[in-house]
Amino acid sequence: MIASAPPVPRIPEAVHRRRWAILGVLMLSLLIIVLDNSILNVAVKTISTPAPTGLGATQSELEWAINAYTLVFAGLLFSAGLLGDRLGRKKILLGGLAVFGIGSALAAFAGSPGELTAFRAVMGLGAAFVMPATLAVLMNVFERDEQPKAIGIWAGGVGLAIAIGPITGGILLDHFWWGSVFLINVPIVLIAVALMIWLVPDSRDPDPGRVDPVGVVLSVAGLVLLVYGIIWGGELADFTDLTVVSTIAAGLAFLVAFVVFEKRSDHPSIDVGYFRDKVFSAAIAAIALVFFALMGVTFFSVFYTQSVRGYSPLETGLLLLPLAVAQLLFAPRARLLVDRFGNRATTTAGMALVAATLAAFATLDADTPIWILEVIFFLMGTGMAHIMTPVSVVIMQTLPREKAGSASALSNTFRQVGGALGIAVLGSVLSTAYRSSIEDDLTAVPPGLRHTAGESIESTLAVAAKLGPQAGPLADRADDAFLHAMHVTALGGAAVAVVGAVVVALFLPGRTPERS
Repeated sequence: MIASAPPVPRIPEAVHRRRWAILGVLMLSLLIIVLDNSILNVAVKTISTPAPTGLGATQSELEWAINAYTLVFAGLLFSAGLLGDRLGRKKILLGGLAVFGIGSALAAFAGSPGELTAFRAVMGLGAAFVMPATLAVLMNVFERDEQPKAIGIWAGGVGLAIAIGPITGGILLDHFWWGSVFLINVPIVLIAVALMIWLVPDSRDPDPGRVDPVGVVLSVAGLVLLVYGIIWGGELADFTDLTVVSTIAAGLAFLVAFVVFEKRSDHPSIDVGYFRDKVFSAAIAAIALVFFALMGVTFFSVFYTQSVRGYSPLETGLLLLPLAVAQLLFAPRARLLVDRFGNRATTTAGMALVAATLAAFATLDADTPIWILEVIFFLMGTGMAHIMTPVSVVIMQTLPREKAGSASALSNTFRQVGGALGIAVLGSVLSTAYRSSIEDDLTAVPPGLRHTAGESIESTLAVAAKLGPQAGPLADRADDAFLHAMHVTALGGAAVAVVGAVVVALFLPGRTPERS
């Protein structure tokens, strides 16, 4: 019997030897991108505080400061992935990091919520070029048999950023002004650029796609209008308003036009043919739905811990630690469960656990023992770890290695779109439920301030502070109204996660399919 020859390695030996060091540099680049949003999560309350402490941003302005980043990020990811495939992923990584660093420095010194939103968009532009390139480089420095392990470690980097970000943000806010949460990105960018020039090899697709400017414009316009309409409806607490309805309808029309254009284009931004594969489509949907639920819950949980429970930004960061620790522990090990039980069982269980933890937020009140919140966060991180690693492997191994940039961009596009819609939709649910609950208690507020006072718990507390003896009862009612709104929003997020569990249970395979 003749032994079969070992597979011929596709990775050059010099690159193979330093593959783990390269993975470390890629994770540092990823860390910067995820770190920014996780730091911002604990800073939103400070930024909503009136000057000089913050910028006096309203809840809708906070949603835009977050979504300006994610919408630009999501809208340009696929084109950025194609440019990396064409021009070289290392060049794109370096350019993206430079733009992200410049945007961070500008955001640190923003003088108004509008300026902060604009500079966050610049940061999103840089991040769009960094994120797909990191995973594309990873797929080109690891052999296929090591890719699931490397992707698991890469996904664990998200957990590391979730751990470091809130704690770092809390320390900075305890000692410096709010802008320091953005300025911290600059030295990290400089270190990442230096290491990348030294260690990371360049790679490109021998047959790259063409950039699709029409598709980019249609997708960005559609997403921005859709999210704007949803946020505006939440601010008005009226989704039947003509402006709200027409804006959402225009956004949907642009997105339909985008899909039609992509189907007919000979160089589409998104090859809709990929979605004929039910496994690929289910994995993409799982990422979008879990981030829809997670980002919306993260947005309101900060106000729960700081505004209702009275914890400082640093304490809030520490409270989020179990979520990050669970991801760090389980993301690299999720492949072991996949090997034993298959993708379907592992990912469905993860989705069901995320749904249960979101629903558990509906049980929290102003004096719930804090260890219960910690258990919820730990279980949520555990569920996410058993979703992200399996579906990332499925997505990256569905397409040929040369199309790694496209696969990564698709994965991250739907992750960011899911997150942006989660903040917009669940944030609007929070706003609408809060205003409906608090409006009968605003009779003591001067008529000119009632609309502003009903926007969010921070707005109510800011107005209450000016009312003298009436401040105490109104502040108590603000807490009650927020808890009601949080419970409604959490159940909405849980319902979305249940939909995700059904999708992956129906369409993901029992085990990772073998693909060439």
